[in-house]
Amino acid sequence: MEIFSKELKDTDVRVRFSFPTHCLEHLDFAGNNFVDLRVKDSRGELRVIRCLKRNGDYEKPVLSKGWLKFVADYGLGVGDKAVLLREDDHSLGSQFRIEARRRIVLFGGEAWGEVTRATY
Repeated sequence: MEIFSKELKDTDVRVRFSFPTHCLEHLDFAGNNFVDLRVKDSRGELRVIRCLKRNGDYEKPVLSKGWLKFVADYGLGVGDKAVLLREDDHSLGSQFRIEARRRIVLFGGEAWGEVTRATY
């Protein structure tokens, strides 16, 4: 089940990744303002990415610690896309899967292709 999909902006690839507040319903903060998400990436590797939410009336969530390493490992830039899906992998101990996607133009048509490693 897809939790969010977002085209990356400058702040997303340089500082932190913000995503829609309605996605908070899929995360268990257990009374804290952060949760460390155990996510499986496209290579099948386990990553821990911290999700923070602001205190107060507007709980805008952001991915912080671990996010920029993911961006660097996959060579992501502005215009690429990040997708977070709910997917339990008991052998890996993850509850989510994160994908990196890049726009591909072929024969005049556009599609999104999954990025499995950094391309420089």
